[in-house]
Amino acid sequence: MILFEDFILRALAAGLGVALVAGPLGCFVVWRRMAYFGDTMAHAALTGVALGLLFGITPVAGIVGVGVVLVLFLTVLGRRGRHASDTLLGIFSHGALSVGVILLATMESVRVDLMAYLFGDILAVMPADLAWIWGGGLTALAMLVVLWRPLLATTVSPEVAQAEGVPVLAVQVAFMLLIALVVAVAMKIIGVLLITAMLIIPAAAARRFAASPEAMAVFAAGIGAVAVVLGLVASARWDTPAGPSVVAAAVAVFAVSPLAALLTGRRG
Repeated sequence: MILFEDFILRALAAGLGVALVAGPLGCFVVWRRMAYFGDTMAHAALTGVALGLLFGITPVAGIVGVGVVLVLFLTVLGRRGRHASDTLLGIFSHGALSVGVILLATMESVRVDLMAYLFGDILAVMPADLAWIWGGGLTALAMLVVLWRPLLATTVSPEVAQAEGVPVLAVQVAFMLLIALVVAVAMKIIGVLLITAMLIIPAAAARRFAASPEAMAVFAAGIGAVAVVLGLVASARWDTPAGPSVVAAAVAVFAVSPLAALLTGRRG
């Protein structure tokens, strides 16, 4: 049966690894209204891939490197206050995506599957990819656990958190770097154009069921896992693209979440 083929099982393991960290991290993206930043970081990942191939390093290293540079630029320019944050994000988002596409298109000596980078290729995951996905994902999750309380404090009220001694700027930078790491982990699964969806959709659906921030993080991870399973089953059944199918499944879960919340007595 096709659902028990090795490549499907590897895809399932990879998708669950991404859902485990993307759900809890996505809660903060939703709470802090940073979906646009997630898009910017995801688009910049394509430039990271291109630079990695250009300089002979792994694409993952290129993505993390570009993510660090982007976070530093946004932090410095944001503190100067000359432009609104959404303006800066729009410039970097579209600029980075365009630069990445141009660089990949001009690399005649390197054969690049641009569609796989844009929309993911979860069915092509290999054992080495699984090691990176789970290793990177668990590292990001551990960092999120360490940052949980200060992140929560700065999300509720940066001014109060700063008065209580929380290093607000350092926490914000660390959070943005965490997003860069998760983008690098998830790129092969979902693709740069759909990564943000796996950050925000499960978290948005989980909000209706959660009575606490921690519960919402757990629900978000679970909903992301359900979306991965449903998306892969749909892809195998109807021969649809796997990455977009996972995202479509997440949207479907979000669409039925109000009814599920009503039936379970939740009114979040």
